[in-house]
Amino acid sequence: MSSSSSSSPDAELWRAHTRVWNVLFSYAKSMALKCAVELGVADVLHAHGGGHPMALSVLAAQLSVPPSRTAALGRVMRLLVHSGFFTRTTASAEEEEAYALTPISTALLVKEKPECLNKLVHLELHPILSSPMHYLSQWLTDATAAAAPTSFEKFHGESIFGLAAKNAEINRLFNEGMAADAGAVAKVLVGDRGRHFFHGLRSLVDVGGGIGDFTVAISKAFPQMKCVVFDLPHVVAASELGTKVTTVEAVAGDMFESIPPAQAVLLKWILHDWNDEDCVRILRNCKKAIPPRDQGGKALIIDIVMKSEDGSSEEEMETQLLFDVHMLGVEEGKQRTESEWASIFMAAGFTDYNITPIFGIRSVIQAFYI
Repeated sequence: MSSSSSSSPDAELWRAHTRVWNVLFSYAKSMALKCAVELGVADVLHAHGGGHPMALSVLAAQLSVPPSRTAALGRVMRLLVHSGFFTRTTASAEEEEAYALTPISTALLVKEKPECLNKLVHLELHPILSSPMHYLSQWLTDATAAAAPTSFEKFHGESIFGLAAKNAEINRLFNEGMAADAGAVAKVLVGDRGRHFFHGLRSLVDVGGGIGDFTVAISKAFPQMKCVVFDLPHVVAASELGTKVTTVEAVAGDMFESIPPAQAVLLKWILHDWNDEDCVRILRNCKKAIPPRDQGGKALIIDIVMKSEDGSSEEEMETQLLFDVHMLGVEEGKQRTESEWASIFMAAGFTDYNITPIFGIRSVIQAFYI
């Protein structure tokens, strides 16, 4: 083929077709991951030795996949290999394809690992969260006075927090999903890269702290610090925190009303759930709860600070954008740039802040007032 034909209008058209198809079918990557988590593929391979390949027929039998669908399982595994979750080799004896874990699946998809994200996968890919995205265009064009604030509420009739307050199963799904993600975050923050954020603190309130797993990890690493998990009554009631540890107190309340006093407040994956006006209300209550900077007071915020394309890898940039649009389907919040963070901090009465990129696309933001 000549170079001119490779850049012909027809070639450009088919490249465009391929790009549209790639985006169109990208949901299959998420569904393949969900399938693998539900089947327990990583756990079976881990029990086999992790790095030792397991023949597809053996894997299928271990997963209770009937022989008639073994080839279909192989197709799912092929996509997951391409996504980096597993490796594929050929079993020498029968020349049958065989699979093993990669560092990603070893760390994040094996149930016994503290950083396992399986429950986050269950949450984020549950129809409760994914179905409202089908109504995004209808929500965007709804100009009526009674329009729902999110496509989630347009689809379900109320917010995710409202549903969780009424439905124990949704409450469990949400809190366990959030706790799963917190495991990896806690590991970084109690290690060498994150310990300085808590140095010298005598007390900490984890605002919206869920079932408390993150706060328990912090408390164990800093036993001199009094730690409080603060969340809505139905969340605290389901946490069973008192049976896990005695060094962390669970307090029920509403962060829009008031926050228990402490030297520092922690907001982990909280503010991106809310619009700017609500964030300012929350931050003002945080400011009331902590002392000024010269007395060690600060707000610790773990969240995304949207980066420019120049400051991010392609994967990081796309993940930020995907996460931001995902928020449109679930809550009223958004992922914010540094200038947008600064705006809500100043509106809430904070006078200074600093941002430390710490893991992946997430940063730790420290906000202070004089």
